[in-house]
Amino acid sequence: MEKKQMLYEGKAKKIFKTEDEDKYIAEFKDDLTAFNNAKKGSEEGKGALNCQITTELFKMLEQKGIKTHYVDTIDSNNLLVKKVEIIPIEVIVRNVATGSLTRRLGIEDGKVLPFSLVEFCYKDDDLDDPIINDEHAILLDCVDNEGELEELRRLGREINTILKPYFLDKGLRLIDFKLEFGKDVDGNIILADEITPDSCRFWDAKSNEKMDKDRFRQGLGSVKVAYEEVLKRLRG
Repeated sequence: MEKKQMLYEGKAKKIFKTEDEDKYIAEFKDDLTAFNNAKKGSEEGKGALNCQITTELFKMLEQKGIKTHYVDTIDSNNLLVKKVEIIPIEVIVRNVATGSLTRRLGIEDGKVLPFSLVEFCYKDDDLDDPIINDEHAILLDCVDNEGELEELRRLGREINTILKPYFLDKGLRLIDFKLEFGKDVDGNIILADEITPDSCRFWDAKSNEKMDKDRFRQGLGSVKVAYEEVLKRLRG
């Protein structure tokens, strides 16, 4: 499968057409961004690590019954994926208060939440990806109906139920994470994009050391070293 026309370039990936109209290639980049692109950087090899981490996690989730856009891993930086129409909503699942939740609501940083909180953000860089409620999502035509929003919530919680014990078994606490979904050619809502330390917060289960992009956000040291450790743990 060869790359054809580039359809989209985002902060972390490039998406290309292929000779199969129902398949795309997702190329993972080494770029690092934070605070809605206000802070930028790069670490060689970061993209390859995220590609491999996503491979491990999407394969595992498929085995657990979660439908994804993953088809195959072409090489260290490129995935073959199903063509989907991305739903312009980020599904945020939070198990522990930190980051924007602490800033917005004053909840103590590191407080374990009494239940897993699911929030929606509108995917729009110009608006800084604002938090939205169900009515906003309908007004913005993000989804066709309220049933699709409930499906996004259900999938977010189901994926969290799978990932939390999976990561804990690897010595990692899953603090929070972002998911994106899309509709396949048959209109089914499936998991898309990626699951990586760029889109998740992982804390070491013993030390609470941050093993994710917060290292870049907060100047805590090499991102690549932490991502290598995450991949090593996933592979046992």
